[in-house]
Amino acid sequence: MNNPVQGKKIVLGVTGSIAAYKAAEIASRLTQWGAQVDVVLTESAQKFVTPLTFSSVTGRPAYTEADLWGGQAHVTHIGIARGADLLVIVPASANTLAKLANGIGDNLLSVTHLAASCPLIIAPAMDAGMYSHPATQANVETLQQRGALFVGPAAGHLASGLVGVGRLADPQEILGLIRFTLSRGGPLQGKKVVITAGGTREPIDPVRVITNRSSGRQGYAVAQAALDAGAQVTLITTPTQLPLPYGAEVLSVETAAQMGDAVLSASAQADALIMSAAVADFQPVQAAPQKIKKSGAPPAIELRPTTDILSAVAAQRQTLQRPRVVIGFAAESQNLLENARAKLQAKRLEMIVANDISAADAGFEVNTNRVVFLTPTAEPESLPLLSKSEVAGRIVQRLVEWL
Repeated sequence: MNNPVQGKKIVLGVTGSIAAYKAAEIASRLTQWGAQVDVVLTESAQKFVTPLTFSSVTGRPAYTEADLWGGQAHVTHIGIARGADLLVIVPASANTLAKLANGIGDNLLSVTHLAASCPLIIAPAMDAGMYSHPATQANVETLQQRGALFVGPAAGHLASGLVGVGRLADPQEILGLIRFTLSRGGPLQGKKVVITAGGTREPIDPVRVITNRSSGRQGYAVAQAALDAGAQVTLITTPTQLPLPYGAEVLSVETAAQMGDAVLSASAQADALIMSAAVADFQPVQAAPQKIKKSGAPPAIELRPTTDILSAVAAQRQTLQRPRVVIGFAAESQNLLENARAKLQAKRLEMIVANDISAADAGFEVNTNRVVFLTPTAEPESLPLLSKSEVAGRIVQRLVEWL
């Protein structure tokens, strides 16, 4: 599986803000992902967090003002900036934004910024009124015009007790932007990939639905893996509790009909479609306009088949020749390979990912999966029990080979 953070050199600047402690979580996660993280703390940042905090989670020394004027003198910032793949400033105070925008180099972080030639990500954090001040907004605009990427700030309760725009963006959002930025230029750069996820919901009445046990985890993992490979991703998803993969275009749907319309529209210009959603096979002929009451005999619910999305895609491909690659999923409780192969042939797929949902450690509502890859010409490839992220990486690797 492609990990765009693995082996990258990331400089993490930390400035004076009560939110500085959240930067330690980001440094820790980046290190776990395999990055070399060099942390630079401003003098005011050390009022909130210590260098030891960061060296403990990164395994590397954290730089402070003392290093700027230490034994290496003026070359310290050059050494930090040289070869950096990304400069991230979390949190970025209003004072630091002003320095960056105006080219002021009066501390180690600001001169490192001047010496760096890599992309810049800024996550501002400050109290009410400071971010909206015309001076700060002018500095933000200047930095954006130079190519800096901003994440946040968010609105909410601030350290002063006031409510306004100035809260540091959620660390997961910041990490998402970092991962997305480093993934550009990957093997699927320039390729459009449509991915479906979750389980559709067919209404019985305004309260009740027919649905299934799909959590969406496998589809979301495939979307992240495709993003990590540099693809332009459209994620068509039913409602879930999962965090959205940063950088994906997200289309929210509920019913099979809505998903079908979205898939046909999005895949008409796509290079690949990965249909990992669990789509209902049947829907009520008529949804009740009001909640069905419990009194009296249980109602009879007449069902009809839903539109077969992959069959519709196959028909559209004959005219448009898009998408070039279609991968389906087959969740089966019996006759796994027989049923999956029949679906592979009927829907004219390049590959189908089959999994036995009767297994307790695979399929719906768990973090692991045990699947079999079937293609029209090769022998079935059975994968061992893997995390859904690892399964997603194997699927996207096949996609890279085809595209």
